[in-house]
Amino acid sequence: MTAPHDKPNDGGVPVPVTPAGASSGAPAEHPPSSPAGRGMFGNQGSGDVSGYGGLVRPRRSVESAARPFGGYFDEVHDALEEAYPGFADAIEKVVVDRGELTLHVRPERIAEVCQVMRDDLALRFELCSSVSGVDYLGADERRLHVVYQLTSMTYRRRVRLETAVPAENPHLPSVTAVYPTADWQEREAYDMFGIVFDGHPNLTRILMPDDWEGHPQRKDYPLGGVPVEYKGAEIPPPDRRRSYQ
Repeated sequence: MTAPHDKPNDGGVPVPVTPAGASSGAPAEHPPSSPAGRGMFGNQGSGDVSGYGGLVRPRRSVESAARPFGGYFDEVHDALEEAYPGFADAIEKVVVDRGELTLHVRPERIAEVCQVMRDDLALRFELCSSVSGVDYLGADERRLHVVYQLTSMTYRRRVRLETAVPAENPHLPSVTAVYPTADWQEREAYDMFGIVFDGHPNLTRILMPDDWEGHPQRKDYPLGGVPVEYKGAEIPPPDRRRSYQ
């Protein structure tokens, strides 16, 4: 390949350069556990043709917020503290970021906190609109986080609950008895991340086949895939593609 140049050649076509981080070929490797957050999904130069291979994203530490939180956040915090005797033990930290309130809850207390958030007259968070998983591989010892989006239709308020479990023991109570909307959402988090919701009425896979091995949205899960045929050409799966040159 020709040497890199900053300017296009006389024909107006940019001179090809060796892309940063590209390798000569080789199947893609598993995403590494990198605290630097390099590349998209931890990629460091093989198999990523998305253009994000050179991305370097610093990882911010999330600190507890100090009072006053602002808006209705103080009212929600105080109402939960008054209504829930185990508040001090259950709430690990309170984070206010980008105009949103997040309560970090100990995993064994998540169902109790949800019950109070729904039933207390000063809170009235009647709707759980989403339960989703996040994998913080390399950034948190309790790498598997579960995020609950709660809405109070009575007071027109939103709050986020977040809890975390280790991959070696990914168990926490199901909240389906409090919020029936969490039923299929917990099944998806179980299917994709391997998070086990104890007490769920039917914790089975919902997207992948019943006999599928592994959990595809964990960041240490191999890319894998199957070849795709399109207009007579065969596109190999991500782990069999050559690096973008």
